[in-house]
Amino acid sequence: MITISGTLSKAWMHEQLGVAFDRDYYFDPAKRLAVDRQCNDYALREFPGMGLFYSESNLGRLAHWDASQVLVGGIQPNMILGMLVGAEFIPAEDRDADITPAPLAGVSPADLPSPEDLLSHDLIGLFDDQIESIRCRKDASLLPVPPFFWDASGRVAIHGVLTTAQKLWGEAVFLDMMTEPERCKQIMAWIAEACVVLCRHFSQVGDLPIASVHVGECSCCMVSPASVTDFVAPLTASIGRELGPVRLHSCGASTHLLEAFAEIENLGALDLGGETTVGKAREVFGAQMPISIAPLPEHMSDEGAGPILEWAQTVLSDNAGGPLEYVYHVEPGYNLDTIRALADFASRQPDFDPIPLPSPDR
Repeated sequence: MITISGTLSKAWMHEQLGVAFDRDYYFDPAKRLAVDRQCNDYALREFPGMGLFYSESNLGRLAHWDASQVLVGGIQPNMILGMLVGAEFIPAEDRDADITPAPLAGVSPADLPSPEDLLSHDLIGLFDDQIESIRCRKDASLLPVPPFFWDASGRVAIHGVLTTAQKLWGEAVFLDMMTEPERCKQIMAWIAEACVVLCRHFSQVGDLPIASVHVGECSCCMVSPASVTDFVAPLTASIGRELGPVRLHSCGASTHLLEAFAEIENLGALDLGGETTVGKAREVFGAQMPISIAPLPEHMSDEGAGPILEWAQTVLSDNAGGPLEYVYHVEPGYNLDTIRALADFASRQPDFDPIPLPSPDR
């Protein structure tokens, strides 16, 4: 089966529609609903047949969205955890938000709050109250989608333990993995436990059972397979045991890491950067593993469709008939004609499966 889906970035939406992603966008559910509807109406109108959706990169899914959904606390996962330990939220009207860097730099694992204590933070209370307020509306016309979820599918999303450690402790974590490995393992174990506690909390409050977990391990491509085996795989496996099948995302060239990824129990899907060799992934994981893969930014920026189509054909040939999804995230400066060419290529495959579109009344 071949599918294709894409997401539109905030920077793209700001450039095209003048939408401002200010603080209220993230903390006022009514504004969030209005802006998200505007953006997705635009996506459905302007890009029919491309499986294109407005969401954080490759997290929300068009097949599981309708216009009644209100994202509460729709903020990237490691940023929510960062705010719970002292980081300040930094919105940007024309791009993704951020937090003040490395809020836990220099903090000892012994001084970290227990993950359960994070639930008493005012931010958690704010999101809980917003979820309850939406659920108690008299007309019952809206569905709150709680933090760490991006649609109503039940797939929860977190950043991986290494990626979150980099965000909260800073770049020093890479050196510390070599010089203070046990300390780093304690830090990453705390991250894993905190993510499980937070996801379970919002699943319960939002009455949205967890079906699977997307683990965005964006920083993995910067370390060795041995480091993935030692630091990342065991804790990602523990997250999978607690929350459900893991969809593992790895940015960049990750062919050399695939055998280390195979040590993760309950691995249910792979989401790979475009430089990763799908043939090697099939060799390691077999024909039935769902794989999604994104073209390189230079493919989507190119003046012509040749490079992206050559890449797509190589991926298809290496895939050898397994379940495959081409995914992409649209940023300003990308050439939409190259992405349309990719969508056309996918749609011509005999086993192409188009994403069902929301009905007009949704």
